[in-house]
Amino acid sequence: MATRAQNAAKAGTQSDTTSGPKTRPTEASVPDFIAAVADEQRRADCLTLCHLMQAATGAAPVLWGSAIVGFGATSMRYANGACLDWPVIAFSPRKNDLTLYLMAGLQTHTALLQRLGKHKTGQVCLYIKRLADVDMGVLQELVQIAVQMAVQTAVQTAVQTAETSTAPAPVDPAPRSATGSLKT
Repeated sequence: MATRAQNAAKAGTQSDTTSGPKTRPTEASVPDFIAAVADEQRRADCLTLCHLMQAATGAAPVLWGSAIVGFGATSMRYANGACLDWPVIAFSPRKNDLTLYLMAGLQTHTALLQRLGKHKTGQVCLYIKRLADVDMGVLQELVQIAVQMAVQTAVQTAVQTAETSTAPAPVDPAPRSATGSLKT
């Protein structure tokens, strides 16, 4: 019988007995995952989102954990300094909504969101019942902007990290002996 940790590893998640991120990329088949979505319209919407997000990122879809279809990967840094790998953009066919993960956030896109159609928002999540409820041109624009912002953020973070980690150590202009006195 498989342990909880073994089952979690197979699904790309971690059991609650280990620390670290619970959602990770897996080898599971995205087409199989989408084919298993029970509702025919939700399944069609998932295929449409796959095409839309793949076109925006140029990345193939990867199943993260057991239920998130992600495109590309980036490292997010929390305020406490911890890092987490996460898709540049992703979606999940949840029970009540299609959840779109737009990691760059939605706060600066109020004008686009007003034109989108029927939806709800969280800090980085966009909740849509079905794609027929939204303007697909506006959704495509939101996805493209979210990808561009995520890439810009990743580049800025990489540059900042490189600047701080490769800075040369301060050089003592006066050589000293092992005792700390000046060498003459």
